[in-house]
Amino acid sequence: MKISPQWVRDFVDLDVNYHQLADDLTLAGIAVESVSGEGDGAIFEMDITTNRPDAMNHYGVARECSAIYDLPLKAIEPQLPEASAAKATSSSSLSDTTEVVPFPIEIQDEQGCARFTARIIRDVTIKSSPEKIARRLALLDQRPINNAVDATNYTLWEMGKPTHVFDLDLLEGGKIIVRRARDGETLKTLDGVERKLTSEDLVVADARKPVGLAGTMGGFDTMITEKTRNILIESAWWDPVTVRKMSRRHGLHTDASHRFERGADFESTILSCNRVAELILQSGRGELVGGPIDVVARPLDQAPVALHLSEVLRILGEKLETAEVLRILRHLGFELIPEPGEEPEFTVQVPSWRLDVEREIDVIEEIARLHGYDKFPNTLPAYIGAVVELPDARKEKTLRTSLLALGYDEAISLTFISHQDAEQFSSVPVIELANPLSEEASVMRTSMVPGMLNMLAYNLNRGTSDVRLFEAGNVFEAAGEKTVEYKRICMGTTGSALNVSVHQAARPISFFDLKGDVETLLAAFQHNGIEYKADAADYYHPGRSASAWMDREVVAQFGQIHPEIAAGRKLKQDIFVAELYLDRLFKRGLRSVRYEALPRYPAVERDFSFIFDDAVEFAKIEKTVAGLGLGELRSFVPVEIFRGGVVPGGKYSLLLRATFQSGERTLREDEVARWSGTIVKALESLGGLLRAS
Repeated sequence: MKISPQWVRDFVDLDVNYHQLADDLTLAGIAVESVSGEGDGAIFEMDITTNRPDAMNHYGVARECSAIYDLPLKAIEPQLPEASAAKATSSSSLSDTTEVVPFPIEIQDEQGCARFTARIIRDVTIKSSPEKIARRLALLDQRPINNAVDATNYTLWEMGKPTHVFDLDLLEGGKIIVRRARDGETLKTLDGVERKLTSEDLVVADARKPVGLAGTMGGFDTMITEKTRNILIESAWWDPVTVRKMSRRHGLHTDASHRFERGADFESTILSCNRVAELILQSGRGELVGGPIDVVARPLDQAPVALHLSEVLRILGEKLETAEVLRILRHLGFELIPEPGEEPEFTVQVPSWRLDVEREIDVIEEIARLHGYDKFPNTLPAYIGAVVELPDARKEKTLRTSLLALGYDEAISLTFISHQDAEQFSSVPVIELANPLSEEASVMRTSMVPGMLNMLAYNLNRGTSDVRLFEAGNVFEAAGEKTVEYKRICMGTTGSALNVSVHQAARPISFFDLKGDVETLLAAFQHNGIEYKADAADYYHPGRSASAWMDREVVAQFGQIHPEIAAGRKLKQDIFVAELYLDRLFKRGLRSVRYEALPRYPAVERDFSFIFDDAVEFAKIEKTVAGLGLGELRSFVPVEIFRGGVVPGGKYSLLLRATFQSGERTLREDEVARWSGTIVKALESLGGLLRAS
């Protein structure tokens, strides 16, 4: 967002240069990202956080300057001529003693529109705006249009309140109605697009048709042209959620919707109407008719906040003088009423433009940032008590340490995902956000995979082809009216494998590399057995994925992301992802590390070459051999697998290696031969065919 520091000086007599002003604003939390231009043409590129719509304008920035430099803030006080008496419209049925309303306004949707204010000007001359207004708008990359429209844009950038002007003569029926649109109604907006409306849309309408999309954009058919002579100025308060949903539904993000979505100032409707009227009358003359037409459907009152100076000391760690606290808050528009008691405390009335301040800690934050974070000494907070380790802290540390040792870097993604991602990567009920930042972040995440894929894509798109990331966090599920959270760790990797010796050529990472990493992590927890099954979620590659079962409970799933999903996200490399269910894994304790002396007696190895059907998995082979109860069998591992050649189709040749060893004596040849025969018989019972050596 662009701000002109010269315009800010209209409201505060600043005695600092632009670069110092930019630094001071940034330190106070109103970030200036860059400064361009010189003199009257200087421009600040601002980064205003979404919770501060009050600072998205020149008067809001001036208010901050007033508090920073302890300078008075000049009020916006429109100077208007005396209004002529209003004449009754054709729709009015008033007696001679009733005050005439120049243009009746009816609010049918009180939730969507809490307040609607209007003013009427007649006999206006529509022409180009004065040079000062046109120049200032141009500095902000706003195209000057005409004096009436420019007056609304100027007011928006000056005081932050979106307004709109209608050609009064094109409003049919002599009244304004704020209502929900009827299914099938259409509205041609100012951008020339014919929009089909539904009952979810909130519109400003005349007696016959919609004439504006509430809080977003006005209608084409009632816009101001050079033929316009009579004008109706509108300034309203629109519900943020309603405006956001309409804006997203119609793909129409405007300066007005940007502010209404974040919360407008309920009390500024009359002031902004008067300011627009003042600017129009200054350039286009005309006659102001009647007073403000102000319809309040429902009041919006902000609850006062209690402020204890003892709490200010506790939170900030430094005693601030009461005068300093009062100075800061009063410059920002807060009203403070002293309360009786031994300790100094106040009731703080929050100004209508500060919707982000709701609690005492919010008020203390305002005090801290305007006093200056750099002025507080570097001290540790006082604490009485002992450090209590969380129940799963050691387990989380073990997993993190292992992942870092395996070459993964820890990353953090948003806890929000889109509806589309929620449907694609999970099947649980979602929790929708009331006022999401975008459709891509509209629900609480039900899976950590979308965030991991986004982070991998971010790295790949910037030339980093070998990526290994992990993220620890929670996923969320709706359970009736409650929210259930589950702990997860998600791993993602792509590119070249790490466990390649200097004597081997680099190779791409494979499913088995990821499986080895998962096995390393699971090995840290107590269990009786781990089994791997080829039944992972359908967003994994069906032939390169698996789930890990620890004591008959799924604790992880992993594998290559399905090629169709990878292609949909424009991921050109093979992507491998693993998900660990920590809520299940942490029910088990960590395995104790025990010292075991190296054996004094030699080991004996025997190799077995078998042909098996493809349906026989190694997990079944391993389980069968383990069930033999051979105490001296130290390991039984696959060495080589071969398909094709002399091996019939639908079968594979597997070279297995058994290692026998005793901790008490040297093994005899006849013992090893007997155990080997037992193993051969067990494998033959699985349909295996022993190959000749």
